[in-house]
Amino acid sequence: MPWFDRFDELSVARFPDLEVLREEPMAKHTTFRVGGPARRFVRPGSAGECADLLALASEEGWPLLVLGNGSNLLTGDGALEMLVVHTGRLDGVARTGERTIRAGAGISLARLSAFAQREGLGGLEFAHGIPGSLGGGVYMNAGAYGGEMKQVLSAVTAWFPRGGVRRMPVQDLDLRYRHSVFSEQQGAVLEAEFLLEPRDPSEIQAQMFEFDRRRREKQPLEYPSAGSTFKRPEGHFAGVLIEQCGLKGFRIGGAQVSEKHAGFVINAGGATCADILALIAHIQQTVYEQTGVRLEPEVRMVPQRGVSKKMT
Repeated sequence: MPWFDRFDELSVARFPDLEVLREEPMAKHTTFRVGGPARRFVRPGSAGECADLLALASEEGWPLLVLGNGSNLLTGDGALEMLVVHTGRLDGVARTGERTIRAGAGISLARLSAFAQREGLGGLEFAHGIPGSLGGGVYMNAGAYGGEMKQVLSAVTAWFPRGGVRRMPVQDLDLRYRHSVFSEQQGAVLEAEFLLEPRDPSEIQAQMFEFDRRRREKQPLEYPSAGSTFKRPEGHFAGVLIEQCGLKGFRIGGAQVSEKHAGFVINAGGATCADILALIAHIQQTVYEQTGVRLEPEVRMVPQRGVSKKMT
């Protein structure tokens, strides 16, 4: 029996309220706007249901992808032979103390930072323009403009194949540049807790507006993309190296190096995953040949089948 038939059989009995979509186009759920159909795409309605579903998938050996806002990954153009668990409904947020907030993995970083601003709690201003979800932000230790998740997180509740649901203090998350414990373990963030600083809401808003202005000025926000395509190489800036190599505006199919910021690969219209991957490979080869610097993609490629780690 194919795994998805087994899933259909068990999910009806165990998760009667689970939202299930069949052959759902991943292009609708990634910020690159590319990707073929996922065999099964589900939206659990609570952290408990999500954890139980992940446990069942682990027990059954189903190929699994946990998806947030789809802002930092690529899925192939063909069928995605995986159970995609979308955390979008895990989007609750609440103030829990004088300086603390708790939020679900599926909340967008923009909405989370806006909530903190209204509550007069500073520290998340850097995250307002990051297009990912909270879960993805933890996974990648997302950051911008001198801020990063490591600075504001206090604890994370996550599910792991071995050990089930665990609450982990921030010091156990191994948060580094675009890295966390979830980069190496097949876990999934369920919710996170933050320790923030009381500040005047108008001052927080002004800082958020300034960061947004900088993004609009320098980044190709009008095109589908995954944000910065490459990690920052030590001692260099990826966008500067790519521009120095004459690749600004270079195009393969519908994928293009942004003319506004060379650190961004964009979907300029009708791009496929194959186009984007070919362009990324061409950039890496050209930059290495001309500068000796190896660029490491920040964007993550999901295999067509197999077990995946937590994505953005």
